[in-house]
This record gives sequence, structure tokens and C-alpha cells, in this order.
Amino acid sequence: MSSFAVRTDLALEDRERIGGSGGEIRGVVLEEEEKEESGIKITRVKIETKNGAKCMGKPMGTYITLEAPALTEQDEAYHREVSEELAKQLKSVMPNVEKEQSVLVVGLGNRDVTADSLGPGVADNLFVNRHVVMEFGKAAYAKGKMHSISCIVPGVMAKTGMESAEIIHGVVKETKPDFLIAVDALAARSTRRLNRTIQVSDAGIHPGSGVGNHRNALTKDSLGVPVIAIGVPTVVDAATIVGDALERMEKESGLKLIAAREHPQAMSELNNMYVTSKDIDETIKRLSFTVSEGINIALNMEAEA
Repeated sequence: MSSFAVRTDLALEDRERIGGSGGEIRGVVLEEEEKEESGIKITRVKIETKNGAKCMGKPMGTYITLEAPALTEQDEAYHREVSEELAKQLKSVMPNVEKEQSVLVVGLGNRDVTADSLGPGVADNLFVNRHVVMEFGKAAYAKGKMHSISCIVPGVMAKTGMESAEIIHGVVKETKPDFLIAVDALAARSTRRLNRTIQVSDAGIHPGSGVGNHRNALTKDSLGVPVIAIGVPTVVDAATIVGDALERMEKESGLKLIAAREHPQAMSELNNMYVTSKDIDETIKRLSFTVSEGINIALNMEAEA
């Protein structure tokens, strides 16, 4: 009997799934760290070999996960701590971090679908300066050293009739950035990570993969420049929630219930249903600002001095 497929964009959850079955993966390195002051847990999953990539179902690269339990709360000081930690981790995967570079930030997603509007929301709060630097130079900001930052929100195929990758490829060809930062909403396996987790990766991104809507990949191979992906899980597969609930009930009651993972046909009606939190409008607005602040801090070269 085939097992029930769990959809997730988080490398950490894929690693937990394989580790939970009692297996270690050759070519995959796991590192964990926890900040005592803020309670932010940082996990690094490094996929170093093709075998590891095949087992994980993800491309080779580094996947950094920030788990911040209070990220859904309205605490500006805490969100600032998360932004600063995000900036630190983002700089750890940026190429030539000490060098002035041209950076293109891409806000992926659909602005009209709240749970998928993280990318456009982040783009709205970014500090962009490429147009000013090209016209007046760095003296316009009274700085001797700074990155040239531009931004694009390519929208979705249903509105533009074009793949996001096609639009981005054209912009990259014209503006020639040194690297990209792509921001997108993700899907998680666990409800406890919903809106509380940020993933940073230097392996690029496959838009829509977490919800089974596969689009052309945004990677160094496809675009010709390094691509750093930042994502926050905003939805959970409905079938996964039902399966987890049944498993918990079995453990607590000791009774044998319908094992959803052993009978995937029983979950077929839930395959295309995804669940998000009831306060997603406010949450996305807050998360968008937190992620954008992290990017702004990471790209502020004066802060490095």
C-alpha cells in the first residue's frame, strides 16, 4: 500500500521525516543552535552530495531555518530581534558579502490571495536605490559604500500569461544583477511552524512546489546568477492535519483508528485543500515587514562597519 504523501517546502521537515524513520542520510549535515535570549532556534541542513539531494528531494545547498515561537505576536522588539538574526543568516549565504554588488529582490506570489502575498508585501517595504545610484551616485545617500538594490513583483501566470521565471529571466538579462533574493510563501507539514518559521536557502526556489503547483525553477543554473530564497510557511495541507490528529488520538486512546497514512485514498478529497490561520491578513502584514527589515539590514553595508 502506498503511503500518504506529505507536502512541505521546509528542508528541516524533510530531514525530520527521514530521521524519524531511523535513518541517517549520507551527504546531509544537520547543525542546531538556540539563542537563549530570544528563544530563536536555528537549524542548518546542508545537502552536500547528489545522494543526499535525492533522499531529501531537494537540490544541493544550505537550508537555514529560524524557528521563532513568538513570531505571531505583536511584539516589535521581538520582531526586530528576528529581523537582525535573519540578516545575519542571510549574509552567511550571500556571495562576496564584503563587495559592493547589484542585488535584485523578487517578491513572488499573488497579491490578491492573502496567504500567498508575502513576497509582494516584502517588496513594498524594501529600500530600493538602484535608480537613484544610477542617476546621482552614492553621494546621494552620503555613503561611501553601498549595494545597488532593485525589486520586482512578477505576479502570477493567471494574471500575466507568463511564467514568473520568464519575466525574471528578462529582467536579469537587462539589469545584470550579481545575485537574486527571492521571497515566497511556503507550505509546512506542521501547524506549529505555521507563520513562526523562516527558511533561507542558497539553492534557489521552485515556486508553488509545496502546494503541488510546479512552476519553472529560479536557480543559478536557470538564471545565470546565484539565487537566495527566503520563505515563511503560511499554509498547511489539510490532509496532513487530519492524519496527525488521527495518529494523536490513536496514541492517547490506545484504539486502532483509520490510519490515514496507510490509506491515502481516504484522504483524496483533501489533496487540494490548504489551511491557514484566521488572522492571516494581520500576520502577513507583520511578517512582510519583519522579513523586509531583515533584508534591508543585511544589504546595509554601513551597518557592517
